[in-house]
Amino acid sequence: MLKIGVLGLGNIAQKAYLPVMAQLQDQVDWVLCTRNVAKLKNLQQKFGFAHTAADLDDLLAQQPTAIFIHTPTPTHATYIEKCLRAGVHVYVDKPVSANAAEVKRLYQLAAQQGLLLTAGFNRRFAPFNAKLQERQPAQTVLVQKNRIATAQPVPFVLFDLMPHVVDTALFLLGQTPTHYHYRVLAQDGLLQQASVVLETPTATAYALLNMQAGANSETAELQNPQGIAQVTDLATYSVQANGVTTQQVFPDWTPNLERRGFAPLIRAFIAAVQGQQVNPVSPASSILTHEVCQNLLAYAQKNKLTK
Repeated sequence: MLKIGVLGLGNIAQKAYLPVMAQLQDQVDWVLCTRNVAKLKNLQQKFGFAHTAADLDDLLAQQPTAIFIHTPTPTHATYIEKCLRAGVHVYVDKPVSANAAEVKRLYQLAAQQGLLLTAGFNRRFAPFNAKLQERQPAQTVLVQKNRIATAQPVPFVLFDLMPHVVDTALFLLGQTPTHYHYRVLAQDGLLQQASVVLETPTATAYALLNMQAGANSETAELQNPQGIAQVTDLATYSVQANGVTTQQVFPDWTPNLERRGFAPLIRAFIAAVQGQQVNPVSPASSILTHEVCQNLLAYAQKNKLTK
């Protein structure tokens, strides 16, 4: 049976990954890995996983085919490189790194090793976003994430929240932009707004993040002559065309991790590890997303918006 490790068992792993992985134990022999012995035992009992490891060296000694990395961002590069050099495919939470040059280097290493490096951009695997992307060609794309009065440092937000917004916009655009326009608003080093306009010869995409919006929401919209299609909070899909608006929602029994794209992405990565498909998140698109976020940070630094 395919053996896959899970390095790091924090909130993201517990909420978004382990519930899905537990349901795939007939296909994958999962190995949970953390130095926290109490947490390891608790999660092993809660989800019924059979195997554990105390640290990355112990995990690699068990010869997994792939490893999911769910550790803090500053640790990503070291762990990714160690896994790749050991001949192990890697899935890692976004961002791969908060340094775009390092991201590119790690993807180059993966290519040299003939291995997968997959970034956890789950939004593009959310079923309604995937349905939205099928409405090509796009002429105008709008992706926006709003938060209620959230005060966080500019560099953190640009590599924590903004990557999802940028990646979804690029995914829906369906083309590589030729021109980029950046803007960041901040006060006392805390991000208020960030935006990127992505232009091609035939389309424009807007990626917007508002940390002072007064409401938490997430929308993605694709416009073309066939109509205006929009996804709201990954849960509602609506189309306006010819004066008529139609709306679709998920059946009540649809698991939240299916709606939000985590489960489809996990399955796609496993299929790629088994050689059944290519990398579910292309290296080129992931590198571009990180570069755009790096350029936003450079804009903020140039305009003295960071502390």
